[in-house]
Amino acid sequence: MSVLITLTDVEPAVRLNALLEADDIKTWLVSPLDDLPSEVRKARPEVIVFTGSLLDPQTLAIAREQMWGGAAVLGLADIGDPQLDQKLKTVGFADVLTKPVTAEALRQSVEELLERARITRETGLWGESDAVRQVLEAIRQMAPVSSTVLIEGESGTGKELVARAIHKMSPRRSKPFIAVNVGALPETLLESELFGHEKGSFTGAAERRIGRFELADGGTLFLDEIGEVPQSTQVKLLRVLEEREVTRVGGAQAIPVNVRVVAATNRPLRESVAMGGFRPDLFYRLNVLRIYLPPLRERREDIPLLVRRFVQEFSQQHGREFHGISAEAMRALSNYGWPGNVRELRNLIESMVVLATGREIGIADIPAAIREGGAERLLPVPVGAILREESRAEGRELEFIVRSLVEVKLQLEELRRRVDEVRSERDAWAAQAGVVGASAVGPPGGIGALPAGVEPPGALPTSAVTITPGMTMAEIEKAAILAALRETKGNRRKAAEVLEIGERTLYRKLKEYQVPEQFGE
Repeated sequence: MSVLITLTDVEPAVRLNALLEADDIKTWLVSPLDDLPSEVRKARPEVIVFTGSLLDPQTLAIAREQMWGGAAVLGLADIGDPQLDQKLKTVGFADVLTKPVTAEALRQSVEELLERARITRETGLWGESDAVRQVLEAIRQMAPVSSTVLIEGESGTGKELVARAIHKMSPRRSKPFIAVNVGALPETLLESELFGHEKGSFTGAAERRIGRFELADGGTLFLDEIGEVPQSTQVKLLRVLEEREVTRVGGAQAIPVNVRVVAATNRPLRESVAMGGFRPDLFYRLNVLRIYLPPLRERREDIPLLVRRFVQEFSQQHGREFHGISAEAMRALSNYGWPGNVRELRNLIESMVVLATGREIGIADIPAAIREGGAERLLPVPVGAILREESRAEGRELEFIVRSLVEVKLQLEELRRRVDEVRSERDAWAAQAGVVGASAVGPPGGIGALPAGVEPPGALPTSAVTITPGMTMAEIEKAAILAALRETKGNRRKAAEVLEIGERTLYRKLKEYQVPEQFGE
């Protein structure tokens, strides 16, 4: 770790230098007469402290340069000015302190930046938002102990990165880190995968298999999508956590294991407990320590930093030199909803680095769907996120309502367009076939006036959802569920797939909306 300090204001610079040297932190004192850019390249510091002249063109140029994968920049301002502070942070300053500032307070700010940089390197989680800072601080506090950790967050937010960081910063760092996506394993293989099996314990068990718990002995076991573990396996998993020993499938001997378990889920586990899909005792055993990873749309101020980091990473990886990204392109990326979170952003940046024709990523290099913000208009905030105890906030609920209303409006416009098309097709068909009353408006007999067995063109399927003005969101959701059940002839599993929700969530909705029994079978 090293800190570069400018001598623009000598007194705070010298005092800070003495305190940092006492803490065994390497420092570089740079005079205003020195070649500052050259000294920065030579020192390659993790923190740069400008003790004055914050608006000097050379200072601002260095701060901007550090935004692309360089040091954290701390500035000392002569007067307190919130607008100036915000401007400086926009061009690359991590923090701005107002003089006079004590040497101890300055030392504390520098060491916090150094610690944050260290944790960021360990985790790969980049961001300056309060939400990311809280996550990094939680990792720092939780890493040294052996308690189980539950990580909650949407897909693509970096749950496995956090789990690996907890392991790397723990006393177990020299032992194995084993990751298992339990949601991707069939129930018949899950227990064998976790606990191992003995030879001949079931058909196909040609030899003994060591389970993941044994492989992770002394280290950390990461169980991703823990909410998908079936009830029968939950009982055995709880016993392993309580007793700290496993019994292989088909075996009789209990094998001691010393494993720290870090579990993750992309939906609030409390909901599954309330619905009866997840055992409360296992939930409480896993939820000793908890980290919530916010979606990217809740920390938009981190998007520019992430974009710069990813551009730098992929420019080096693919041997393409970029001078940056245009302000217009950055605005478009910052305004998008990012349903796939950081993973989606990272993949997009890689594709733009590879395919962009110029040396600067421009607005034309961004796909139209993101440029026009279409996904942002249609992206509803997950209901689970709103109901999450820690996230009950009027602003987020209002955001959900507004987005949902916009989506309903777009659906209504699409429905009107389809109805007009159906009318036109039916009228043309009726005129050609000589059938009376076949139009969408028609006489009281309506479609019933058609000859037996004749189906007009454009007829809506029985599983179609009709949305009319004045319907509540609950009524629309219930209609969609009933339509999916009709389409799948009452098959709940298939209906859940059609609706793109979990089967347990569907069960809860059936009960909530008092759907007739014939749809639940």
